[in-house]
Formats: sequence, structure tokens, C-alpha cells
Amino acid sequence: MSDPMDIDKQPATSNGTDKKQSRPTSPPTTNGVNLPGSKPTTPPPAAPAAPAAPTIDGEQYKQIGNKFYKQREYLKAVEQYTKALELEPKNPTYLSNRSAANLNANKYDAALSDCIEADRYLPNQAKTLLRMGKIQTALGRPDDALLTYSRISPPASAKDKAPALQMAQHIKSAEKSLDMGNGSMALHALERAEEGLGSTVEPPKRWRILRGEANLKLNNPNSLGEAQNVAMSLLRQNAQDPDALVLRGRILYAQGDNAKAQAHFAEALRCDPDMRMARDYLKKARELEKRKEQGNEAFKRADYKIARELYTQALAVDPDNKGTNAKLYQNRAITNTKLKAWAESIADCDEALKLDPSYTKARKTRAKALGESGNWEEAVREYKAVLESNPEDTALRKELRNAEVELKKSKRKDYYKILGVDKNAGEADIKKAYRKMAIIHHPDKNPDNPEAAERFKDIGEAYETLSDSQKRAAYDNPVMEPEDMFGGMHDHSGFQGMNGMGGMGGIDPSVLFNMMNGGGGGGFSFGGAPGGGGGRRRAGPQDFPGGFPF
Repeated sequence: MSDPMDIDKQPATSNGTDKKQSRPTSPPTTNGVNLPGSKPTTPPPAAPAAPAAPTIDGEQYKQIGNKFYKQREYLKAVEQYTKALELEPKNPTYLSNRSAANLNANKYDAALSDCIEADRYLPNQAKTLLRMGKIQTALGRPDDALLTYSRISPPASAKDKAPALQMAQHIKSAEKSLDMGNGSMALHALERAEEGLGSTVEPPKRWRILRGEANLKLNNPNSLGEAQNVAMSLLRQNAQDPDALVLRGRILYAQGDNAKAQAHFAEALRCDPDMRMARDYLKKARELEKRKEQGNEAFKRADYKIARELYTQALAVDPDNKGTNAKLYQNRAITNTKLKAWAESIADCDEALKLDPSYTKARKTRAKALGESGNWEEAVREYKAVLESNPEDTALRKELRNAEVELKKSKRKDYYKILGVDKNAGEADIKKAYRKMAIIHHPDKNPDNPEAAERFKDIGEAYETLSDSQKRAAYDNPVMEPEDMFGGMHDHSGFQGMNGMGGMGGIDPSVLFNMMNGGGGGGFSFGGAPGGGGGRRRAGPQDFPGGFPF
């Protein structure tokens, strides 16, 4: 009789042998109750187990890395050494090997980091320290490299230390050259030092600052541009770098842009309140700007002597500031032209051009001062030289034409100089000067001077020309030769043929007579008794040649 609960039993097989019965499956259920008439389900077969992965230890990764290293596939070697280090992070051999691979892959910072860690876990290994020193040298840290080499026992060879020693010497040479003011030698030393850097290594910040300072010492437009490139590169990396801010400020200061320079120095002090260089330059820039502006204000007031003194004080603030000092010399030169101190003006222009040979304003001021001092020939040469560099300057071309006119005039008699008057003298000043000069140089007053008569004749010519507005205009702007103004003044015997009059060329003799004798009272003897009006007498040896009897 069967058990009504054993629903999964199978009957015996027909051949009379027992077969192993499979375990009956439970029918699907709903809320724990088998549904009548449902078929039993078979679960999916279990997934086959994955075969066990072969075990690779760190040493095997190292061997694979060594293989890549020998094939010069350094980045692949780094990858394998890194896998080894993931298994054994403190293994100095793996660290040292990865350092070597990074070094050859030009990954100098990573190489140094691995060396430091290798030395930490296994200190003072010669091989590790030699590599560390080599990396430090390639990174531009020769002093650190020499300190590393000093730890090696037995001592490192001279050959091993040579690159670091040479690099350190080049940097010291650059610093010394800067102290001596030699920017060219400093740049040369820096270039030699940079030859020892790794192929992908940027010069250290300190070296870049030195390069900027060396270019500042050269202080020409190209070198200042190079210095600015250094400063801007550093500021792009760190806009709050006080060293870069001061370098940029010094460039602006050298270019004469004191307002912007002060702003950079002030920002550097905000970033580093104890930065002495920023404080010193800020003080200089403020003082220099103050004196310069005071001088400019005095000049605008036409107080030229005060302006000249203030420009002189400004020049004493910082003798090394070529950019601003060139402008100050130019300002003082112009001030000296206002004071008619031509020689001083020329000297100031020369100083400005020493500081800035391309300073066109100083060259123009120099040309003007040369001409006004009487050297029009040199002035014309100077104007022509400036015009060659500035062919589009129409104002300069006009100044050259004026100088050429003045040069032509300078080759004739200078009537203004003969009378001792300024070229802007008025009619009254000219007449007054004529009276004075005629009295002083009259032949009767200088009987023993054979040149007095010729001098007296020149005075007469000068007065006749400058007292007549038309003749003076023609003289000031010559379109004809000077002798053409005197109606045939070619008779070397004297003033013959001048407007039908005697030797004074159109000057009324009575005017001259009265002018010299005060209307008849006292004065010179003109053919009569002293003090009298006198009558006409025959010409004698003391008479003025040319037929004008005195």
C-alpha cells in the first residue's frame, strides 16, 4: 500500500533492476500552495567554475620590466615596475629600477621621487645616490646634487661630480656678473648652466629671474623685451609671485613708466610685506616721479631756472635708471634752450643719447641747440641723420630746410651779431644797439685800429638792413645773395653807390651826426672845434673811406 505523501517515488523498472531515481521537483506554488495540474520546473545548470589565474609575484613583473628597459621601451618598463610596486610598495629595488626608467624617459621629477623613496627604505646605496645626484643636476639643482654626492662612501669620482660642479660655478658666475653690472657675461654664464639641464626641463625660477635681471642690465629695447617675456611667463604661472611682480615693475621703471611700475611694486609688497627690494624700488619710483612732475610744472609756468634745478634733483634720485634719466636729460636740455644755454643743452642731449641712442627727440633738440649756438653746419648734418631714420616726419623735414637756410645765412655777415641784438629784437632795440656800436667803433675813436673802419662799415650795413622791414625780411629769409640788397656793393674802395649817398648806405648823415653828438653839444670832433657843431672839412687819413666826410 503506497504512502499518499511520497508523490515523487518512481515504480521499479521493467527489467527488475532498480534505477537511481531523480529527486522530484516541487510544482509551482502560489502563496505556498501547489497549483493542480502544473508541471514541475528544472533549475538552470550551474556555470562552470573559472580556471584559477596563474599567480605572478612582484619579481616576475620586475623581470618583465627589465626586459622592456633593455629594449629601451622605458614607459613600458615603468608600467611593469609600477605593477611590482603595487604588490610591494616599499621594495627599494623596484623603486630604484622605476627611477632609472623614468630618468631615461625624461620624467625627471618622477625619477627623483622614486630615488628619494628608495633611499628612504634602503639608505646610502651608492647606486641610488649617484642616480639621485644625476637627476638633481638635470633639474638644475647642482647644490643639492653635490650634497647627495657627499653622502657616498667611498667618495664619488670627480667625473661623477663634474657636471654639478660646473653648473654651480656657472650660476655663481652669472650672479657675480650681475653684481658688476655686466648683463652680457651673466647671460653667457646662464646659457652654459642651462646646457646641463635635462632635455625637457625648464630652467628653475631663480635662473629665469637672473636672466630677466641680466637683460635689464643691457637696457636696450630688445633686451627689455626679453626681460618682459621672462616676467610675463612667471606671472602666467603665478600672478601673485612677488619676484615676478618686482621684475615686471623694474622693466616698467626702466622704460620710464613709473606709474605702472609703482603699481607692480605695491602689489609685490601686498604679497610679501617683508620684500625689501619691492619697498626700495617703490620709494625710488615715487621720488623720481615727484621730482619730474615738479620740474614739468615749473616748465609750464615758464619758471625755467627752477625747472632746471628740479630736473637736476630728479637725475640724482637713481643714476642707474636709464629710461627715465634719458627723458630727464632731454627735459633739462629743452629748459636750457629756453634759457639760451646752448652749450649746456647740447651736453644734456649728449647724455640722453648715451642712455638711449635711439632717442629722436634728444637728437632734434641737439640739432636745434647746435644751430642756435652758431654751428649750423653741424646742425644740418644732425637733422639729415635724424631724417634718415624718420623719413615720414614732415615736421623734421621742415626743420631741416630751416636749418639749411640758416646755414646759408651763417656764411654771410651776421647783422644781428654785429649789432649785438637778438633775432627777435624790435626796431627800438636795433636803433639803440646801433647808436651804441657806432659810437664805440667809429674810426675817430679808434685811430690806431686799422680794423675799426671795416667794423664801422659792417655796423652801418647791419643797421641799414635790420631797420628796414623789407630788407630785414629778405635777410631773414634769403632768396637772393646779401650783396644784392645793397645796390651794387662791389666797390672795395668803400660804400660807393649806395642809394646815391655816402658810405653809410642810405642813412641820413645828419641823423648819425646828431645821434653821436647829442644834437651838437659835446661829443666827437667832426671837423670843427670840440663841442661845436663843426663844419665840413677835407677828408683826412682818419676819415671813413667811401666819401662820407666826418
